[in-house]
Amino acid sequence: MERLVYLDHAATSWPKPPEVAAAMVEALEQSGANAGRGNHSLAIGTGRVLVRARMLLAELFGIANAQDIAFTHNTTMGLNMAIKGTLQPGDHVVSTMTEHNSVRRPLEYLRRSIGIEVDYIQADREGQINLHELQRSLRPNTRMVICNHSSNLLGSILPIGDIGDIVKSHGAVFLVDAAQSAGALNINVAAMNIDLLAFPGHKGLLGPQGTGGLYISPGMDLEPLMHGGTGSQSENSEQPSVRPDRYEAGTQNAVGIAGLLAGVKAVKALGVEQIHMQEWKLTQLLMEGLAAIPGMRILGPAPGAPRSGIVAFVVEGQESAHIAHRLDREYQIAVRAGMHCTPLAHQAADTLASGAVRASVGVSSTEADVQRLLLAMDEMYGVSRSS
Repeated sequence: MERLVYLDHAATSWPKPPEVAAAMVEALEQSGANAGRGNHSLAIGTGRVLVRARMLLAELFGIANAQDIAFTHNTTMGLNMAIKGTLQPGDHVVSTMTEHNSVRRPLEYLRRSIGIEVDYIQADREGQINLHELQRSLRPNTRMVICNHSSNLLGSILPIGDIGDIVKSHGAVFLVDAAQSAGALNINVAAMNIDLLAFPGHKGLLGPQGTGGLYISPGMDLEPLMHGGTGSQSENSEQPSVRPDRYEAGTQNAVGIAGLLAGVKAVKALGVEQIHMQEWKLTQLLMEGLAAIPGMRILGPAPGAPRSGIVAFVVEGQESAHIAHRLDREYQIAVRAGMHCTPLAHQAADTLASGAVRASVGVSSTEADVQRLLLAMDEMYGVSRSS
């Protein structure tokens, strides 16, 4: 049997660098205690791992104070913390048509429950928004602007720096969903005027599932999403005022964060720009090959344009789920099909009825992986099959 070709890195990166698993085993065996819950050597050792991970993430994202990073279980948790911890009744939010349900569902929940107002900026078929429309959508009561750095369906990359300038000039809060960009695109929260940055540990940062974080600007005080023990200011009935304890109630996933630390080290060793260029070249190769398939439509930016490591497509007359199923069972190629938790992006791309097949590359992807997918698609739906 041929080896598995994994092209689902937009969901989670795999395989992880060997040092990630090694760091997690070491954490279990040598520092398996709770950080901040004791003065013994094991607890102190775990605390050091968390500190090092926070500092390395701060360096990666241009964050001045590592204490402004709260660890989360995933991007979804970070987005919920940011949205629910900031918005109040009567607030207005501007977002985009390319957002994940991790943004849309919390917003719609708050619309129903406390009466916030939400506008979603239209995106074109390549996933871009009109910045003039964004400017026109801002109101006196616009409290927050939310957008993804890169669409998890279209692979489009939004001009975060330009958007941040607009949001700052209006005096609103800028929340960025970095689920598809952390570790693969350059991010600097100061230069881009980002107030809140939600990111996963298990995708481009190469860590394990169950890890992620939220950067919170020092000028903001979010209402905590969770309340409970932190190991600090235990005599008080309220959550601690100090960071990051205020936002990290309960036992941390220290073993996962040890793996995340190893993953971020690997990313920094490779270089974010080098990772992005490698992924971009693979997407261009994939798009070129797919374009030869009859009835093929490739979503997102045109060939040669900026995009993240995502290429989604539909084949006329073919069910996306059926294509993905055949790729898995007949060719040992892992891709994802369906709605990808982003119905508004499918609406923008006019694929709401059909869904799409999504192939996504990562650090470990190779030209051979892309060629395997292209060969499989040609055997299933190529010119020789259609003639």
